Order: sequence, then C-alpha cells, then structure tokens
Amino acid sequence: MTVQGSTGRGRPRGTTKRELELIAMRLFSAHGFDNTTVEEIAAAAGISGRTFFRYFPTKAEVLWAQFDDEIAALEDAFATIGADLPMMAAVRRVVLDANAYRAEDVPELRTRMRLIATVPALAATAGAHYDAWERAVSAFAARRLGAAENDLIPLAVGRTTLAAARAAFDAWLARADADLTVYLDRALSALERGFAELPSGFGDSTAGV
Repeated sequence: MTVQGSTGRGRPRGTTKRELELIAMRLFSAHGFDNTTVEEIAAAAGISGRTFFRYFPTKAEVLWAQFDDEIAALEDAFATIGADLPMMAAVRRVVLDANAYRAEDVPELRTRMRLIATVPALAATAGAHYDAWERAVSAFAARRLGAAENDLIPLAVGRTTLAAARAAFDAWLARADADLTVYLDRALSALERGFAELPSGFGDSTAGV
C-alpha cells in the first residue's frame, strides 16, 4: 500500500499511523526487518524521518501496534462482560473475541507474528507488551476474586492465560490448518478444565472441542 507523497515537509494529507504500519510491513516482508531503515519507511510514506517518530518511538514498535490495540480491546471487554459467566469462561470468551480476525487480515497477522517470533531485535521488545496483556487478564481476575492484582491467584490467572494463548499462537503459526480462534479455544478450554479429563484427540487442533 502506498501513500501519496508531498513536496513539502511534515505529514502529507492522508498519512495515518495505520498507513505507516502497512508500508513498514510491506518493506519488512520485501527486504527484511534488519535491512529496512526508518528513513526508507518514511520516504515510502512521503514523510520525514522526524515525522515517523511522532507515530512510533522505534522501528520495532510498528509491529506491536495491533497487539497493543488488542490489549485495549481486552480491557474494554473485561469491563463489560456479565458477572454470570464463570471467570475462566469469561477470560476465554474475551480472548477469542479479541482475536476473531477477518480472513483478509490473516496474511498480515501471520507476517507480523512470524517477524516477531524470528527477528531477535523484535523478540527483545516483547516483554513489555506481553506484560501489559497479562496485566489486563490479571486485573479482571482480581476484580472477580475481590483481590489485589498482585495477589497470587490473579497473577497466576494472567500468566497461565498468556502462556496458553502464546502456545496457541505458535501452533497456529506453524500449522495454520484452522482459524486462530480454534487454537485459542482449545488451549484456553484445556486451561479452564485444569488440563484434566481431556477427551481423546483434544491435542489435535482439527478435532472438535
């Protein structure tokens, strides 16, 4: 995707954070993350390097923008989900809803996830983003339990949910024989059951839940 350039300096008409993200993804895919500079991304968007940094603090943060939007979606959903749904069932529903991607968005998602998983410079930036995702779940668990977010069980809920979700992401990225939500549903259903009394074939992503 390209953005119309401008002969002047600064942000040209029509340039948005999302458009910069798509341009960067295209360049990363074509030339590799390490071989793509901020200046090249900015030039493709018709803006200056200084303007790029008004949108993203670093080149790596371009690939985390959608993930951070997911965290905000989790927080909003947790704030409104009904109290009648058991805690872990509510966690599973909210995570599935936040990851219900349209078919046309899947190639971009897979490209982003593959880059994050394979580029050392990107893996090094993951901690803060994963911590924020985990905290969104822990905060919900704390409210349900009437506990502090840093109490043992809310922390355990957040961390085990993140681990199960990351396992689902990794398996989906490797196999992609079903929708991402199928993988997430199976991993989080197993977590919800305490990984006990799982039906035969439950570990197969193509089997029914």
